[in-house]
Amino acid sequence: MTIKILVVEDQTIVRNGLKMIIEQDDRYEIVGVASNGLEALQIVRNLHVDLVLMDIRMPEMNGIEATKKIKAQFPDMKIIILTTFDDDAYAYETLKDGANGFLLKSSEPTKLLSSIQSVIDGGLVLQEDVAAKLMPKLLKQTVSSNTPTQNIPLTERELKIVKLIGEGKTNKEIANCLFLSVGTVKNHITHILQELDLRDRTQLAIYAVKKGIV
Repeated sequence: MTIKILVVEDQTIVRNGLKMIIEQDDRYEIVGVASNGLEALQIVRNLHVDLVLMDIRMPEMNGIEATKKIKAQFPDMKIIILTTFDDDAYAYETLKDGANGFLLKSSEPTKLLSSIQSVIDGGLVLQEDVAAKLMPKLLKQTVSSNTPTQNIPLTERELKIVKLIGEGKTNKEIANCLFLSVGTVKNHITHILQELDLRDRTQLAIYAVKKGIV
């Protein structure tokens, strides 16, 4: 099945470059491009979109607000945030709103394509350089670095799954690590989200860091 992608970027050169890279891979199809968040909202409401590549700094409506609105209306839609190294604070905000990861605009084409596939497979993409700056923000919110895991209403296996999600693993990678089927992993994740009253695996990954599980 071809993955349908929307590219949201206000700089024409960058937008065209992303489109060119993605269209070289026959797994993906660009179904639309937008130069701001308002245009992106219109497109996702009218077209089938599997994944959005979202710039942060744009006129009219920025990527933070657009991510929040899209995730509120289409919670299952995948969103990868495109950032510069100085956008770490903004990247953190989008993660809280349900973004599925972030990439530096300077990333290699192979990194972009592998990240798209990872997110489609259920993974969380965190660019290493920016993640290093984000982790202190997450850890600062930790209630206690020694929070005992027995206070978390999950089984030992479920805690292992949470740990692997916090490390950015896909469902397939988790299944391989724990010798489970992908379907079993999905069922566990659904139960974990219900138990912890979390919306999606992005919130679960942040929870894993905050609780010291990772």
